[in-house]
Amino acid sequence: MSQVTEYSAKVMDHFMHPRNVGEIADADGVGTVGNAVCGDIMRMYLDIDENGIIQDAKFKTFGCGAAVATSSMATELVRGKTIQEALLVTNKAVAEALDGLPPVKIHCSLLAEQAIHAALWDYAEKHNIRIEGLKPPVNDINETEEFYEMEEQ
Repeated sequence: MSQVTEYSAKVMDHFMHPRNVGEIADADGVGTVGNAVCGDIMRMYLDIDENGIIQDAKFKTFGCGAAVATSSMATELVRGKTIQEALLVTNKAVAEALDGLPPVKIHCSLLAEQAIHAALWDYAEKHNIRIEGLKPPVNDINETEEFYEMEEQ
């Protein structure tokens, strides 16, 4: 028997009408992350100006409705922010901006956070810079401590 999952109106809106879907040609940073357990794959594209401000963010996601909604919200949250401000966009911030996620879908918000970080890592690599507090990206969020902490809750 399948489990019925309750989504907030904001999650449903971002799933039904996702913002910033697509690619950015010649993006300054591109990050791809996935979750082997559920099969979600998220790719985020960032356009960052010479002052370190994210001018545009787009995404392509293969996954469930929550993965699409968290991708959409994450792009909204980082647009117009500095690199350091974008680095502070956590999975909790994404989930809160969507008025919450069901416990079984919290990993989607972690995927969004990791996609932002992966795109910022790519940007740093391309520009031969170090971004304070940024760690190398993971290919699968199951490899992160945060994923295991969420699973225990």
